[in-house]
Amino acid sequence: MSGLAPDVVALGEVMLRFDPGEGRIRTTRTFQVWEGGGEYNVVRGLRRCFGLRTAVVTVLVDNAVGRLTEDLVLQGGVDTSLIRWVPDDGIGRTARNGLNFVERGFGIRGAVGVSDRAHTAISQLRPGAVDWDAVFTPGVRWFHTGGVFAGLSDTTAEVAEEAMAAARRHGVTVSYDPNYRPSLWAGRGGPDLAREVDLRLAPYADVVVGALGLAGKHPGAVRIEADEVADALSEVAGRVPGARVLATTLRNVPSAGVNDWSSAAWSRESDFVTGPRMPGLHVLDRIGSGDAFAAGLIHGLLSGAGLERALAYGTAHGALTMTTPGDVSMASLAEVEALMAGDSAHVRR
Repeated sequence: MSGLAPDVVALGEVMLRFDPGEGRIRTTRTFQVWEGGGEYNVVRGLRRCFGLRTAVVTVLVDNAVGRLTEDLVLQGGVDTSLIRWVPDDGIGRTARNGLNFVERGFGIRGAVGVSDRAHTAISQLRPGAVDWDAVFTPGVRWFHTGGVFAGLSDTTAEVAEEAMAAARRHGVTVSYDPNYRPSLWAGRGGPDLAREVDLRLAPYADVVVGALGLAGKHPGAVRIEADEVADALSEVAGRVPGARVLATTLRNVPSAGVNDWSSAAWSRESDFVTGPRMPGLHVLDRIGSGDAFAAGLIHGLLSGAGLERALAYGTAHGALTMTTPGDVSMASLAEVEALMAGDSAHVRR
C-alpha cells in the first residue's frame, strides 16, 4: 500500500451486481451494474459516508470484467492496492469473477438474489497466499470479515481464520458477521457446517455483527421475537465469551417495500442496549442494509461514541441505504446524523 495505512481493512469477495431495476431478471433487456459484497460493502460505507481510509483484500481475474469491478471499487474510494490479480485463461475455466443478479422486489414480491459465483478467483485463496503481517501495518485499526467469505470454500474459512488471528496479534480490533447464505452451503454441509465454521471463527472477533446468526441450533433454526432478543444475545455471549460487543439488526417485513427496522446490542460494559425504532420504513432496495448497519456501528465504536450512539449510527445508516438502489451506501454523514436527530424527509432547497 502507498501513503497512509487504512483505518479499516476488509477481507471478502467483490462481485458485479446486475440490477433489472423495477423489472425481473428473467424478462429484462437491460441491467444497471454496481459492485457489491458482504464484507466489501462495510468498508465502502466507512469510506464514502464516514470518511475513514479503507482497503479491501480480494482476488480478481485480470480481464475486462475484473477491471470493471476494480473501477467501481476505485469510484467508491476504497484502496485497491491489496487486490490480488490472477491471469485470465480466456473462458474462466480455472478462475472467474463473481456475478450477482438481484431483484429488489415490490409489495408481496420479495427481493431475489441469483448469484453466479462458483469457482471464482477468491474462492481459491489459500492460507499463506497473503502476507497478513504486511497488511496489518501500524495505523490499521480494524479488520472485518464474515460468513459470506468464509462460506465460499473450505480454504476461505482457513484464510479467514489466518487473517483474524494475525489481526489479533497486531492489536487490531476484529469484527465478524456470520451473514449466512444458504446457497453457499447447499450440498456442502448446509446450516450445520455453516454454524461449525462460525463458531470456529467468531471467537477471534472483538465485535460480532449479525450476532443473532449464532443463536439457536443452526442459522435460521429459530425465529427470534423482539422480546426474546436480550436472552438470545446472552446465549450467543456464552458461545463467544471473548467478544466485547454483540450487535444485530431487527427487521419485520410486512412487505418488500415497507419494513419495521431497529437494532440491539450487548456488551460487557453496557449489557443489553436497543437502537432507534423505525417502524414502517419505506424501502427501495434492502440489499446491503445490514452491511451499512455494520459500517455505522464500526464508525461509532472507533470514534468512541459509546454503544448506544454507535447503534444509532448503524441503524440510521442502514435505513438510508435502503432508500437508494444497489448494495452500497449513498448516504452522507450529515444525512445519517440528521436522521439520528429525528429529521424528516422534507424538501431541502
